[in-house]
Amino acid sequence: MPDASTLLVVVLTFLIAGSVKGVIGLGLPTVSLALLTVALDLPSAMALLLVPSFVTNVWQASVGGNARAILIRIWPFLLMATVTVWFGAKALTSLDLALLSALLGVLLVVYASVSLAGIRLTVATRHEVWVGPLVGSANGILTGMTGSFVVPGVMFLQAIGLSRDMLIQAMGMLFTASTVALAVALQGNNLLTAELGGLSALALIPAMLGMVFGQRIRQRLSETLFRRVFFIALLMLGAYIIANAANG
Repeated sequence: MPDASTLLVVVLTFLIAGSVKGVIGLGLPTVSLALLTVALDLPSAMALLLVPSFVTNVWQASVGGNARAILIRIWPFLLMATVTVWFGAKALTSLDLALLSALLGVLLVVYASVSLAGIRLTVATRHEVWVGPLVGSANGILTGMTGSFVVPGVMFLQAIGLSRDMLIQAMGMLFTASTVALAVALQGNNLLTAELGGLSALALIPAMLGMVFGQRIRQRLSETLFRRVFFIALLMLGAYIIANAANG
């Protein structure tokens, strides 16, 4: 049974992460992982995000009506982003966790910096056939090492010119597949305990409450302003994780 302080950290983390997702439609795994890593070790943080991430992203992946068209277009990317998670997760039992935490911080800083700068890469349709599996492999390995699903996978999905609705659904597919693969990899490396699994299931409650709250905020707040605040906060949090890992 987790102690009261751990329960409080988990509840507050997923309330915040759920609220962010409710406002801008993404960010639950990223925010929860970033906040949990400040208080817990990286493998435990990765395990705790599994249930809330899976449930919220299955919904995102199933809404939009474009699943077939998206799968036909990006299945090589999704396949490699899924199967390579296992190889990345091997690092959790062989490398210094402080080093992997620092890598997570770097990914958050890169993601936030690119988003704040408004940088949008472009991948021509004729190059998707080889760029997709390459980026997918990199994304899967980094997911296994850090628990972060976004770099460089989300950048690839933005670069291939999907419509807004298709992009949101495609990200849901990526995050869902990555979550399942991460659960399998953590279990296979004996890093997913029954206690962490139960606590992850419990975290779904504050995550869903946060999403409802965030959706109400969305009606009163400029999404553009919130995104900017979100990425600035993510940039600072990533820098803190790097500094903390270096000192540790």
